[in-house]
Amino acid sequence: METITLDGGAVCSRESAYELLAAALGLPDCWGRNLDALYDVLTERGTPVRLVVLRRELLEERLGDYGRALLETLKDAERNNPALQVLYGDGSHASS
Repeated sequence: METITLDGGAVCSRESAYELLAAALGLPDCWGRNLDALYDVLTERGTPVRLVVLRRELLEERLGDYGRALLETLKDAERNNPALQVLYGDGSHASS
């Protein structure tokens, strides 16, 4: 299983979150760069992947409601794609 890390400490804007995710997931430049598009690419992914979110509190602090919506999108995608596992750096599981 491939492991991808998103460090909330490296996220300072919506754009930087999408850039980091696109680079880590190998997404093409033409993907939508919004929460709906992120959900789509995560739920359509067939190869197993573990997405580890580090320092989620910084992501939420810096992006506010949008950061919380981003984390909720990851949780929803995990629920709908058995090949996707989302974990937080503290060891908790997104679907919990």
